Amino acid sequence: MAEVIAYVDGFNLYHGLRERFQHRYLWLDLQTLVQRLRPQDKIVAIRYFTAAVRNDPPAEARQHTYLEALKAHCGSSLQVVLGRYQAKSRTCRGCGATWIAYEEKETDVNIAVTLVADAAAGAADIALLVSADSDLCPAVRQARTVAAQFGHKLGMVAAFPPRRNSNELRTLIPASFQLSQANIRNSLLPTTVTDTSTGRTYARPQKWY
Repeated sequence: MAEVIAYVDGFNLYHGLRERFQHRYLWLDLQTLVQRLRPQDKIVAIRYFTAAVRNDPPAEARQHTYLEALKAHCGSSLQVVLGRYQAKSRTCRGCGATWIAYEEKETDVNIAVTLVADAAAGAADIALLVSADSDLCPAVRQARTVAAQFGHKLGMVAAFPPRRNSNELRTLIPASFQLSQANIRNSLLPTTVTDTSTGRTYARPQKWY
């Protein structure tokens, strides 16, 4: 039985799910999903990397509910690592109109730093990367190098979200595959999640059906 740490690129996963399935699978149980992907292994930790939504109160509320439900359901095995959204001014080349858009920042850096730190510590036998972001290739290479320097063996697996692919990651990590609809469909949180320590309940947002 190998020990596994999963590194979930929340931005990459969310948009892949949205593009392929709209809203129906966003209420995703990461713990169940990772265990389904590695049924014979021990899941040491799930590290979920995302950023807090800005200037969209309904979306902010849905994200908050989801994160709190995940924490309540997964317990200490889940670590949520937050990046940020950066405001950027956009201009229409045709009409000259300007507006403020938000660009997600720090997720790939946070994944890279955490992956390399875990590799140095020998925190797991296998790193499961749930992302198809080729910007993570340098981190994968560095994690392998660092693990070897510290005398650790580190296996790497990449699970690509729906509608996402990376030839660079697939070349670097031959044990790469696409997340199947069956694994996603069978890995949803209960409709209502209760935090046993506080008694608070978190219901699946109506938009996510």
